Amino acid sequence: QVQLVESGGGLVQPGGSLRLSCAASGNIFSIAQMGWYRQAPGKQRDLVATIASGDTTNYADSVKGRFTISRDNAKNTMYLQMNSLKPEDTAVYYCKVIVRSVGDRFSRQYWGQGTQVTVSS
Repeated sequence: QVQLVESGGGLVQPGGSLRLSCAASGNIFSIAQMGWYRQAPGKQRDLVATIASGDTTNYADSVKGRFTISRDNAKNTMYLQMNSLKPEDTAVYYCKVIVRSVGDRFSRQYWGQGTQVTVSS
């Protein structure tokens, strides 16, 4: 089994910065892909950014140039550096990881518990 722990959310003023972390632990043989999604109240959950095992990244148009996704393979941890934050970035941010575990020949998808990001003056 795999567990994800998210941290780094909070309240920040417009134009400020936050850094989110997602640490994976448990039965992990390899991590194929990690990503961040966000969901505002009453809205669907949307992709923010993903990073593959080869460090290929993908960003939503709304965050390009402001957010940077990265991963530390030695720590099984993913980060989202968020700069120039806007009120419309306010949402619960969720970590998603695609993990291959020892004993499996396929990968499974896991979600973190979510962390609140609020951008307001």
